[in-house]
Amino acid sequence: MTTNSVSQTTDAVADPAASASEGSRYRSLLAAARSLVQCDAAALLRLDGDVLRPVAADGLSDETLGRQFPIASHPRFARLLESGRGLRFAHDCGLPDPYDGLVAGQPGILPVHDCMGAPVRLRGAIWGLLTLDALEPGAFETVSPAQLDALVALFETGIEAADTIKDMEARAMREQAVVQALRSGHGSTRELLGSSAAMKQLCSEIDTVAVSDLTVLLLGETGVGKDLVAQRLHAHSRRRDQPLVQVNCAALPETLADSELFGHKRGAFTGAVQDRSGKFEIADGGTLFLDEVGELPLTVQAKLLRVLQSGEVQRPGSDRTLKVDVRVIAATNRDLPAAIAQGRFRADLYHRLSVYPLVVPPLRERGRDVVTLAGGFLEENQHRLGARNLRLSPASKAALVAHGWPGNVRELEHVISRASLRAFTEQRRGARWTAIEPHHLALDAAAVGISEALSAPPLPSPAPTAVPAGDQASLAAAGGTLREATEAFQRAWLADALARHHGHVANAAREAGIDRSNFHRMLRKLGMKPSASGA
Repeated sequence: MTTNSVSQTTDAVADPAASASEGSRYRSLLAAARSLVQCDAAALLRLDGDVLRPVAADGLSDETLGRQFPIASHPRFARLLESGRGLRFAHDCGLPDPYDGLVAGQPGILPVHDCMGAPVRLRGAIWGLLTLDALEPGAFETVSPAQLDALVALFETGIEAADTIKDMEARAMREQAVVQALRSGHGSTRELLGSSAAMKQLCSEIDTVAVSDLTVLLLGETGVGKDLVAQRLHAHSRRRDQPLVQVNCAALPETLADSELFGHKRGAFTGAVQDRSGKFEIADGGTLFLDEVGELPLTVQAKLLRVLQSGEVQRPGSDRTLKVDVRVIAATNRDLPAAIAQGRFRADLYHRLSVYPLVVPPLRERGRDVVTLAGGFLEENQHRLGARNLRLSPASKAALVAHGWPGNVRELEHVISRASLRAFTEQRRGARWTAIEPHHLALDAAAVGISEALSAPPLPSPAPTAVPAGDQASLAAAGGTLREATEAFQRAWLADALARHHGHVANAAREAGIDRSNFHRMLRKLGMKPSASGA
């Protein structure tokens, strides 16, 4: 070994970050190793179960990196792994050489005559093999066991450095994701408001189960505030200082659900350019809130069940399992037992999730809580609009209490936002307050009918039949079943809403007080499609 070549290898080990990737760092080490022992090829192979996979090669053809070498089929590799400190094969050894014909830059398929190698270890465990090969017999006769040991030690140092860097990068990415989750959780200032008997019972149940680590399933109609219940459960738990990570299961495409929940390794699929932590890893030590869990595809349900049973996550593309400590809260507005009977939800997953079920009451069962909630929304709109003292008139309070609220708290929020804007534009100059009157709320019979139609569960429908908005009043007289009339009304109203917003789904959903994903779902159920430009 020359002083210069030793310096090159030491530099490659000391500055593993100088290369752009793990593979290029290993190639730098192999190039330096070839100069140390004067060989035609060098390779680094990682042990993956019963198979050795090349991770870097220098002096071998490109096809080598596309191969894998089962140990049982390659006795030279098996003997190297069993050797402890490595060995050199005689040039006339009868064992087949895995690299025959793979040495790069040769005019023909040539056999390898000299071969030596040794196992490399990472923190005491065998990580893989370092192999050195030469076309000339006796090329390695001058390489002593001490020199091979020194070379292996340099590689082990480089592998440990690369592994440490990778762990640090993964830890930094997770910490960044945790910080984002904590910020988003702390950014919510809303609380569960109300003093009705139903809310007192709910809050008592929340406080009872929050201090445990039991999995909670939140049940209730859309818009009742299940997300606020999840936040209170987390805030009153022993995990309150750790992140609360929320996942909207309805918004997860089946092709990306694995990556979103469980993360992935670089190269696991097209577009996976770097390792990614999944929501379970980010929530480690904290709480994971699976909103609209009833919308998960069956394939993802099976994987979720395995994680809940074992507490272990395996990233797609990785052979390593990660232990996670996560408290799971799930929520749905679906009838999950009915979904189980229809084969759309796994019974075993349902029982895993519903260890402690909590039913969030609809707004119509909460009495005068609606006035309390309206006061909170008025305060928000007052600051947003720059209005002075938005106040509900006595008649408006009575109208709010009398309304059926099929869209629950979310519907109330949008009603108050619209009413605040209407009242603000009508206010007198210099007035000490802005009164919200019933006509600002617009809780008339038509609005009630629309809200009830939109909150009805979507039903399978025949081919869509467009109904002009102006003909809605004649639907009842047109005959047919209640289901057919409801579907026709829904189609007509949705078509009208999309037309008002030029096919823009997000704006139409915002006006209707419906989540965009639910709006899309209603369109699909009714056989309708937004325009190509709709978002």
